[in-house]
Amino acid sequence: MKRLVNLTPSRPLKALLGLAPFALVLLLYVIASDARLEANPSDKLLPSFSQMGDAMHRLAFEPSKRTGEYLFWQDTASSLQRLGLGVGIAAIMGFIIGLLTGALPTLNAPFAPLLTVISLVPPMALLPILFIVFGLGELSKVALIIFGVAPFIARDIQRCTQEIPKEQLIKAQTLGASTWHILVRVLIPQLLPRLINAIRLSLGAGWLFLIAAEGIASTDGLGYRIFLVRRYLSMDVILPYVAWITLLAFTVDWLLANTSRLLFRWHHAGGNS
Repeated sequence: MKRLVNLTPSRPLKALLGLAPFALVLLLYVIASDARLEANPSDKLLPSFSQMGDAMHRLAFEPSKRTGEYLFWQDTASSLQRLGLGVGIAAIMGFIIGLLTGALPTLNAPFAPLLTVISLVPPMALLPILFIVFGLGELSKVALIIFGVAPFIARDIQRCTQEIPKEQLIKAQTLGASTWHILVRVLIPQLLPRLINAIRLSLGAGWLFLIAAEGIASTDGLGYRIFLVRRYLSMDVILPYVAWITLLAFTVDWLLANTSRLLFRWHHAGGNS
């Protein structure tokens, strides 16, 4: 008798099983929405798909009467720009700090404890400080993402640097490699795919900080729109925006994963994600 732990679904069955939960959720939503709207046609908690489609059509394909912009696409562009800038700067800072503190004991001793303490500070607690120091403009929003993401990336790269076999460093030094050569020729090539993985893992937090900052002080953005329409209980806008954010996050993660597989085949050949 085959045990359940040894049963592996075929590729088509695996795809079908993966889609089944989403189909079930949609079915349950349709049933619940129809029931609520039948009892109360003006109910706003569970709008129908047609109501959500009408709301998104107005935001995406009809210019705003106040600004003339297509709000949905403007919100998307603004949020992606902030997220990309914040995560990009955080990745560069985190990579450099993690590399140096992981590879150089003289830097690890004084700065590793400080990095640990900084990574434990809740970034959201610093949001009022960032608004006071940098104002309510773009800089404070990007700074929140940087402060929230950079310490995580730095600690991850630091750990990965220290996990590289010492034998490689010894062999490089035996061949006459300097500290600079070891960093550039030995460590960095092995850490770049791990940097992409660290970015993927930190994107969820990056989206969280972005939405929070936009919800508090902004004039556009996906988070701003969600917080703006919540006072009117506009679930026909909130739910599609949440779904769109989820799709964007999935797409960015998919692009990073495939970029890593394309550029660093040797890293993924051993079964690394």
